[in-house]
Amino acid sequence: MYETIQSVHSILAYAALGLLLLASINAIFGLTSKKLFADKDLRLSLFTLIICHIQLLVGLILYFVSPKLVAWSEIGMKVMSDNDLRPILVEHPLTNIIALVLITIGWSKHKKEESNNGKFKKIAIFYTIGLILLLSMIPWTNWF
Repeated sequence: MYETIQSVHSILAYAALGLLLLASINAIFGLTSKKLFADKDLRLSLFTLIICHIQLLVGLILYFVSPKLVAWSEIGMKVMSDNDLRPILVEHPLTNIIALVLITIGWSKHKKEESNNGKFKKIAIFYTIGLILLLSMIPWTNWF
């Protein structure tokens, strides 16, 4: 079961990162070119938000079925001094949750904006910061 969830989490990561990159580039392009915030921009941003939330749910399930989670009960807070466990059990989940919160804030703030430029600006800022945070916590050695 763990391996299946881990595979789904990895596959969804490609989709989430790809869509997040696309949505960020689209918002930056829309902001710089002063174009109208159209339905396709709304759908791209919303679909990105949905996929990122699904990725978070799969990641949380993976976290709680992980055999490495047992380390919390075995060694307690000494996990923080373990260079192998800390990134997996603390840094990766916490940073990714923060990234998703920022993406969600960007989506919520863009809905309150009246101007097209403001909508693109909120999406561009928050989605790009979220993308950078997500990219910073990918376990690159496991990906390739």
